[in-house]
Amino acid sequence: MNKLNILIKSLSYKLIYSFIFVCATQLTSYSQTKHNFDSLLSELDKTIDKSQIYIQKREERIGLLRSKLKNTPPLSAQEYDINNRLYAEYQPYICDSALHYQNKNIEIAIHLKDIHREYESKIKVAFLMGSTGMYMEAVDLLKTIDRQKLPESLLVNYYYTYLRVYNELAFYTQDQKSSENYWKMSGNIDRELKRVIDKESNLYLQLKEDSVRNSQDFDGALKINDIWLLHAGEGTPDYALATFHRAIINLWKGNKEEYKYNLILSAIADIQSAIKDQASLRMLAEMLYDEGDIDRAYNYIRFSWNATVFYNAKLRSLQTATILSLIDKTYQGKIENQKSKLQNYLILISSLFVLLAVALLVIFKQNKRLANAKAELQNANSELNNLNEELNKVNEDLTLLNLMLNKANNELSDSNKIKEVYIGRFIELCSVYINKIDDFRRKVNAKIKDGKVKDAQMLCQSQDVMDEEFEELYYNFDNAFLQLFPDFVEKVNELLNEDYKFILKKGELLNPELRIIALIRLGINDGTKISLFLRYSLTTIYNFRTKTKNRTFLPKEEFDARILQIQ
Repeated sequence: MNKLNILIKSLSYKLIYSFIFVCATQLTSYSQTKHNFDSLLSELDKTIDKSQIYIQKREERIGLLRSKLKNTPPLSAQEYDINNRLYAEYQPYICDSALHYQNKNIEIAIHLKDIHREYESKIKVAFLMGSTGMYMEAVDLLKTIDRQKLPESLLVNYYYTYLRVYNELAFYTQDQKSSENYWKMSGNIDRELKRVIDKESNLYLQLKEDSVRNSQDFDGALKINDIWLLHAGEGTPDYALATFHRAIINLWKGNKEEYKYNLILSAIADIQSAIKDQASLRMLAEMLYDEGDIDRAYNYIRFSWNATVFYNAKLRSLQTATILSLIDKTYQGKIENQKSKLQNYLILISSLFVLLAVALLVIFKQNKRLANAKAELQNANSELNNLNEELNKVNEDLTLLNLMLNKANNELSDSNKIKEVYIGRFIELCSVYINKIDDFRRKVNAKIKDGKVKDAQMLCQSQDVMDEEFEELYYNFDNAFLQLFPDFVEKVNELLNEDYKFILKKGELLNPELRIIALIRLGINDGTKISLFLRYSLTTIYNFRTKTKNRTFLPKEEFDARILQIQ
């Protein structure tokens, strides 16, 4: 995670600080931000799931460099340059592979008698040794470098490597006196480093941040870190290192929320950069363990442990092993507890299953009984439906019979009514005609007695008497008929076209055509009988009937039926 080769940035320190002050009102302090940790941790989980994708990219870069190395002349400057690039890929990835390529470069530099390359490689090897716990080996290697012959371009890396080794020794040694001595040596080297370092370099910014933080000026350290973060792209090694430093500042400051937040950001960037030498995820797992999130703590420490084993540095393994053991023991305890609960749940579920089986058996029997009862009910319903159908059929027949009876009754009632009216009229007319015949007989007899035979003969031969009698007969017929069917004329007109409706003369009850239709309504359909009654020829009766049917909009066969329905 540490960079030794980035020494100068394009922006000057003054320009950076001017930018910070101008944007002070817009640059929100990390310590004031409220974070959604569930979302952040979910993002970390997704990044872990995709870790093989990032590893594959680094492996592809390494594979290309190793392919080039095969076609490079041995112990050459070209091999030295490719080894440096392989070292840069392996340094945060596999420790012993990185050492291998730098040790090979020491061999190449000695072969080429290139003191600059030799010292450059030894400094890199010593830095890697110091980063992985091989402190004394790193010091011994640095002592083989002649300070007087060291090129000025390597002074910063030389002093920074010494500073890094003595800081680590002072921090991890168990002996208080030795620790104080190492801190003193570290301070001397720090002064030498600041004397030669470029004040505009990223390394100077990092050292200044460490110095301000160590002096307990945490807000000042965070402001310096703000500048560092401005130039570190997300998901890069620089971003992983900057957010890790920010997490440490907030830890010392006592701001656990920001400490946790920046550890998550650093862990995500480590994984996205395929860095195996990672401290952020290990420290995050420890914090989550303290918070009681055992499952996540276990998953993260296992992932971190696998990365540490892959990186193959003993110090990193020792640093991870303690917390791994603690988290693993707690996690296993949780698993055992869950197993115990699971066993209890299994016993409970088994008991419930037995009860359920008994209940199902009872339900099955009840369902079987219900099924039988349902089948019997369905049969009964089926028989009842059949009976209902038969009853409905009988009802339909009865309804039809009632209709027929009603029709017959209506017809009989009409017939009886007609008979009553016409019988009454017939008796009345018979009495009238008997009286008229008797009166006629007396008149004729009187004429004969008086010797007026010719007058008697003329009286018998007169047609006027017959016409008057028939006219009176038709009047009585019309009057009797309209008593039975008062709306007869209107109802007949309803069956005729608009231009052919019957219009009666003043004082006229029925005309000859309507009288024929009236006789048909009374059931007299025989043309001979109609002609005898109305004193018309059969041809005249036929012509009247044909003429009437031509006046209707109905089919001719339907017209007579509709006449018979008139009430």
